[in-house]
Amino acid sequence: MRGALGVRPPSPVACPGLPPLVPALPAQRWRPGAPRHPTRAAVARAPRHEPVTKRGAQPEAAVAEECEEEAVGVIMCASVKYNIRGPALIPRMKTKHRIYYITLFSIVLLGLIATGMFQFWPHSIESSGDWSVEKRSVRDVPLVRLPADSPVPERGDLSCRMHTCFDVYRCGFNPKNKIKVYIYPLKKYVGEAGVPVSSTISREYNELLTAISDSDYYTDDVTRACLFVPSIDLLNQNSLRVKETAQALAQLSRWDRGTNHLLFNMLPGGPPDYNTALDVPRDRALLAGGGFSTWTYRQGYDVSIPVYSPLSAEVDLPEKGPGPRRYFLLSSQVALHPEYREDLAALQARHGEAVLVLDKCSNLSEGVPAARRRCHQQQAFDYPQVLQEATFCMVLRGARLGQAVLSDVLRAGCVPVIIADSYVLPFSEVLDWKRASVVVPEEKMSDVYSILQSIPRRQIEEMQRQARWFWEAYFQSIKAIALATLQIINDRIYPYAAISYEDWNDPPAVKWGSVSNPLFLPLIPPQSQGFTAIVLTYDRVESLFRVITEVSKVPSLSKLLVVWNNQNKNPPEDSLWPKIRVPLKVVRTAENKLSNRFFPYDEIETEAVLAIDDDIIMLTSDELQFGYEVWREFPDRLVGYPGRLHLWDHEMNKWKYESEWTNEVSMVLTGAAFYHKYFNYLYTYKMPGDIKNWVDAHMNCEDIAMNFLVANVTGKAVIKVTPRKKFKCPECTAIDGLSLDQTHMVERSECINKFASVFGTMPLKVVEHRADPVLYKDDFPEKLKSFPNIGSL
Repeated sequence: MRGALGVRPPSPVACPGLPPLVPALPAQRWRPGAPRHPTRAAVARAPRHEPVTKRGAQPEAAVAEECEEEAVGVIMCASVKYNIRGPALIPRMKTKHRIYYITLFSIVLLGLIATGMFQFWPHSIESSGDWSVEKRSVRDVPLVRLPADSPVPERGDLSCRMHTCFDVYRCGFNPKNKIKVYIYPLKKYVGEAGVPVSSTISREYNELLTAISDSDYYTDDVTRACLFVPSIDLLNQNSLRVKETAQALAQLSRWDRGTNHLLFNMLPGGPPDYNTALDVPRDRALLAGGGFSTWTYRQGYDVSIPVYSPLSAEVDLPEKGPGPRRYFLLSSQVALHPEYREDLAALQARHGEAVLVLDKCSNLSEGVPAARRRCHQQQAFDYPQVLQEATFCMVLRGARLGQAVLSDVLRAGCVPVIIADSYVLPFSEVLDWKRASVVVPEEKMSDVYSILQSIPRRQIEEMQRQARWFWEAYFQSIKAIALATLQIINDRIYPYAAISYEDWNDPPAVKWGSVSNPLFLPLIPPQSQGFTAIVLTYDRVESLFRVITEVSKVPSLSKLLVVWNNQNKNPPEDSLWPKIRVPLKVVRTAENKLSNRFFPYDEIETEAVLAIDDDIIMLTSDELQFGYEVWREFPDRLVGYPGRLHLWDHEMNKWKYESEWTNEVSMVLTGAAFYHKYFNYLYTYKMPGDIKNWVDAHMNCEDIAMNFLVANVTGKAVIKVTPRKKFKCPECTAIDGLSLDQTHMVERSECINKFASVFGTMPLKVVEHRADPVLYKDDFPEKLKSFPNIGSL
């Protein structure tokens, strides 16, 4: 063996045929208090058939081994992975020589280990108490007695926000943009009289800690941790002694008034008040709670999580396709307030078999769990299977705001109808619940049926799919809940690497479908390139010259391209054109087509393109420059000024074009909009169907077609800039402008329906968003504002 030659000997490992390294435990498998780095002497002294482990580490992976049992009673396992000469040399030795070398090697090894142990043995108890998969047993955990006068944290600071109560400097910078989470070692806390502070750690909290310890967030080095999670089970307040639990939290070595500590709680409060947040005093600690109301939820600090449903893991519920189901509306909750029961009974009486109201069963055969059955009169239904028979499922306020039934409803692909005023929905910070649920005020409960009937069938099917996907991604297991919570906190600390809205809300079928970003660009393209302004014109020379003069004042303008679309008239002479500081090029077209404005001309040398009509004379240079700055941050979007909206006409059962003043937009008109020149190629050569010919034949809707194209390719909404909502040309007449024709609006609506039919979907996304410059409305001197000359409404 090479130990005698000064080379590190092979590490002892478990031998084949011996008992497992860690005895199997029914629910928890770790052994707290086990030493972290046992000496190799201790390994050598292990009695025959006794399991050997290394402290603080996973059991070594199984490798090819050759084990020999010596006459002295020591089991030595030589691993082929580390031992090269051992297996070849030992057979050539005589037995007495082998015993001599083994004895000599053991003496030398004992001396080396003893010396190193005093130098490198960890001096911090905290660093040795890491949480690992093999350390989940509550047997033999350290006992901590809490004196009656132990300090109690403050009740909880409702004013806490990430910038006031969270120390981001503990998180630091790391290349992976991941927070590090430390789990305190498990201890048993008892009061002064020896009564335990809480019951044994629950299976759900054990799974939660396991999920964290197995994730990329986990660290066993307390000095590197950004977030601290106690091994004190707070999921169910019913099992806690509130004051003593708070005293136990204050005993944590890094508590520091709860700064950077994360507590998980799903069932807050207790009778008779059932508060919506954990009653345990916790000072500045973050709370991941399952029953928040708007009164107790600290926006941007706490995290609203689901109430886990154990039935989700116990019942096999295959996915059911979207579409109408046997019952239109179903209520399955038990122990509801009598007023809710009366309203539900009235709904059922009014709408007959379309509404099914279930309650707990009074007569159940033995061996049938009450949680698995619901009854209507004398008819029994399997729960949660019955939820798949309904299109909409009620989620009503109970004694607690957060209800486990929400998870069951989502799994069934039933659209939840949430009637619980002030309830903060799970993960509402990142999840768009409008896509998967219907929220109805409690006072409108009697009208809920008519409200649901007004929702189009196609939208209902999308909501059913979205509801099922929300369950699969974020509700399915304790692990999914824990990791989503940590991801939300991680996104707050590293916002530049945060997960996008689409990643949180779009199912994989959408993410990996036709929607993708075609632009392989840096986050912000180089400003030095500027943009090329393309002005489409026909015969309005005076207005054209005014547009050229205004656009030429924009600092980032690189080139101005005029597309002359009149084949019957020559453009003005060179001497008549305005004198501007950038190159001005006139391109004459062969045919009068609106699509000419989107042709990929060779003269376009910049990435950014400003499409602008020859009558948009009201935009200032500051507005145009600001629009370009916004586009630089969102180069795959249409960034423009006039906003428009598409709506669904329920009476006509088709899409409608809307140009009235509104805060919602789904399109920006390319009469004044920035976009990437790549979309000129797509418009000219890759436009689906006959849309391009339709536009040229009708002399209309080229801007709508471009909006459809960009939204379909990127899956993203447009961005409107500046507060202007209407653009008017004071000198233009009805004869000059296409948009003033009486049939214009009707044709625009027909365009939307035509394009939606060709694309096979409606890619336009409705948003309520507008980009304004910093200090735009603030009362500051104009010289302090980067864009002082911004128009108003």
